[in-house]
Amino acid sequence: MQVKLAEHRGFCFGVEDAIEIAEAAVRDRGAGNVIALGPVIHNPQVVEKLEREGLDQSGSLETIEPGRSVLIRSHGARPETYEQAVARGLNVVDATCILVKKAQDAVKQLHDEGYRVVMIGDPDHPEVKGVVGYAPDVIIIDENSDLDAVLPFRERLGVVAQTTHSPEFAAEMMRRILVRPFREVKIINTLCLEVVHRQEAAVKLCGEVDVMFVIGGRHSANTREMVRLCIEQGAPTHHVETWDDVEPSMYAGCTVAGVTAGASTPEWIIADFVRRLEGV
Repeated sequence: MQVKLAEHRGFCFGVEDAIEIAEAAVRDRGAGNVIALGPVIHNPQVVEKLEREGLDQSGSLETIEPGRSVLIRSHGARPETYEQAVARGLNVVDATCILVKKAQDAVKQLHDEGYRVVMIGDPDHPEVKGVVGYAPDVIIIDENSDLDAVLPFRERLGVVAQTTHSPEFAAEMMRRILVRPFREVKIINTLCLEVVHRQEAAVKLCGEVDVMFVIGGRHSANTREMVRLCIEQGAPTHHVETWDDVEPSMYAGCTVAGVTAGASTPEWIIADFVRRLEGV
């Protein structure tokens, strides 16, 4: 099988930073003394590797003993999480992606300027859950939202988006907002360019191959978005975490395969996948 790799794929700088911060904290404080509030990133293989190195990723503030360290994962957290951690006598290790911090700052800025804040995003995603904590009563909308029902009539709106959304999706949601009668709408672009570059590279590759494989965690929002975009291009597309997920029927009759990976997928998983795919 001939394999073509997307020009932009795999780890972004935010994920790399989060992993380095987590590993350094465990080295400095010892195995079992650093507890993350959930998986540091959305990749089960990396999560397992960090746990083998001594990072506990199943913690909650209520169960962490005073004097230990709590790690804020790459998706960030609400302000009260930091406050409660300090109040409980915990050492805070912050691995929040800098672009998620930008979204947090944008929400606070819009609220301080008198706008009713609206976030385009998945209400169940940890990034969104954290970002909306930086202003009161933030409205979360997605493609299924009834905007006439949830958006306040004729108010001044301030709009941000989940960092992992595609520009096309964010633009369509903003179009749906802008056709309604609001006195003023201020938009702050909080999309991650690292994710955008991976999406663009995946879309481009779709036109050059018989089948697409997108490698990444099942819970990775940016990976799922790339899968959706590839399917939109008409390319037969498979979302896999590792080579173990591959069935021969996925590539039957194909001579050229495209491979890309979400921003939480390490290069060693990509390299192993490509080596095996080239051998079929």
